[in-house]
Amino acid sequence: MAELRSLFVRHVAIPQEHGSWVFLLSPLLIGLFAAERFQPAGWFLIAAAVLVFLLRQPITIMVKVWSGRRPRQELAAASFWLGVYSLLLVGALAGLLLNGQTEVLLLAAPGLPIFAWHLYLVSRRAERRQAGVEILATGALALVAPAALWVGEGQYDPIGWALWLLTWLQAAASIVYAYLRLEQRVLPSVPPLIQRWRMGSRALLYTSFNLLFSLAAGLTSLLPSWIFLPFLLQWLETLWGIQHPAVGVKPTRIGLRQLLVSTLFTIVFIVVWRLG
Repeated sequence: MAELRSLFVRHVAIPQEHGSWVFLLSPLLIGLFAAERFQPAGWFLIAAAVLVFLLRQPITIMVKVWSGRRPRQELAAASFWLGVYSLLLVGALAGLLLNGQTEVLLLAAPGLPIFAWHLYLVSRRAERRQAGVEILATGALALVAPAALWVGEGQYDPIGWALWLLTWLQAAASIVYAYLRLEQRVLPSVPPLIQRWRMGSRALLYTSFNLLFSLAAGLTSLLPSWIFLPFLLQWLETLWGIQHPAVGVKPTRIGLRQLLVSTLFTIVFIVVWRLG
């Protein structure tokens, strides 16, 4: 019984960066709702996407064990969950193949070199504060948006690439803004206004670009006219964050607010896209 209990270790089975789930679920939901209907194959896509995301944790733990960062006792649990997730993933991929969704599987390819680079950084104890790698990783996760759209429509639709780009832009801006909030929290006091704006310039640049890009796409009828609204929400949040630095605020509270904003973004995006 003790040996069995040792396999069910939460931090080995489930990713501990709880905020990272939104970078998978947001584009997945957007793609599913953007499709005209929900196909049975959609369940296999959902399962495959979640399982691929979960696989990252035991593999990362294994690399940490091999590099001396975690105790060797965790290797058994990591191997167990790697086997469970891999077996279930094979079943989900088989379901997609049987439903004729071969092309969708190719969208996973860009994530492989990014994940390999992440594992290399883990082995070197250098994975933290790697905003560039995180942004690339969210770009790979955002590919689930066109995948969900194509599965739902039962065919390739080039508009799926617009979903991918928009969800990636939102995720990238969200990461940069999160780094700003974490940088603010260690300040000894609220800095002068000019310093606040200097610190937030990169986050504001990202969200401003997203807002202007989505506004232009809507005005030129390339995308739904009101597609700028969810990006306006993110832009306003950035302005608020610059004006109200998170001095002394706990990371959990910062993460919860980020989750709330991303959830609202996803809901508004879906509504605007459906109304078209």
